[in-house]
Amino acid sequence: MSNIGFAPDAKVRCRDYRIGAVGAGMIMAECHLEAYRLAEFQVAGIASRGRDRAQDVAKRHGIPVVHETPEALIADPAMDIIDIAYPPHLQPDLIRVALQQPHVKGILAQKPLALSVDEARALRDEARAAGKILSVNQNMRYDQSMRVLKQLLDRGALGDPVFAQIDMHAIPHWQGFLEGYDRLTLSNMSVHHLDVLRFLFGDPDEVTSVTRTDPRTRFAHRDGIVSTMLRFPSGLLALSLEDVWSGPRTEGYRDDQHITWRVEGTEGVARGTIGWPTGAASTLSYASTIETDGEWVSPEWDTMWFPHAFIGVMEQLQWAISSGEQPALSVADNVRTMALVEAAYRSIDDKRTVSLDLSND
Repeated sequence: MSNIGFAPDAKVRCRDYRIGAVGAGMIMAECHLEAYRLAEFQVAGIASRGRDRAQDVAKRHGIPVVHETPEALIADPAMDIIDIAYPPHLQPDLIRVALQQPHVKGILAQKPLALSVDEARALRDEARAAGKILSVNQNMRYDQSMRVLKQLLDRGALGDPVFAQIDMHAIPHWQGFLEGYDRLTLSNMSVHHLDVLRFLFGDPDEVTSVTRTDPRTRFAHRDGIVSTMLRFPSGLLALSLEDVWSGPRTEGYRDDQHITWRVEGTEGVARGTIGWPTGAASTLSYASTIETDGEWVSPEWDTMWFPHAFIGVMEQLQWAISSGEQPALSVADNVRTMALVEAAYRSIDDKRTVSLDLSND
């Protein structure tokens, strides 16, 4: 079945602003810049920690200017938007440099925004004081299956949500910088799923997380495999499971990396996959007593989370600058996701369920 009646991809409403890219790693080179090429966004310059790598990425994507340092790029008055793809321990300083520039109209930061919720709150407040739009790249909200699921939920096709689950067994091979952090999976990978559950269902009022170290890793860490249960005011339970050194991975074994999800409602069920680990499009199927007479229906699309979701992420920031509306991925909303992550760590430390009120953030 086609995707008639659904909008799996965001509409491009604005291409007016020149983008300065900070970073030249996998996420910037393979996702951000490829998405911007497809959307015909204006990328005016790039810089990274190493000029040679930035030069290579610039040549590949036809970027006209390569700066020696990220700070030099941010200071370039030709850049309207600063798009940062840097490790979270380095990102806050670059955000603060951008907030000081009169020519910078908007900043797109990676998640996690910072290494602590207190730092995230400080950046939120500093952006507000500077009168700058700071947006956070929670790109899973623009995955096609998540967008269509949200549309189903919003129109009541599944009735009242009862239970939801995201189950991840996949390896984010490009994040070598994580080896230096004491916080690992919750802060850097679960943040995708906890944020998208907030996008789908609103703010939870309870969180319970458990973890174990993962003996398949080659470095010391605190949270390896993580399972988090959220309870929402409606009674909805949502489970997020992350196994990010999934195996078997040794020579001679074929692994089965995957991310699956399922939502049960009083009037229907939706289920699907996130296609990123296998380089395929995400999928969704649903059966509804309201819309499909209980039959399974499977909308289809050709676009993928990586790279196409990054079109919507940058577009929502450009639209916010142009229209004066709040960005869909606002820093204020992201601080609530950061507060949820912090509460999950507190649950692990205290070995208990943690109550929370994210409206205080």
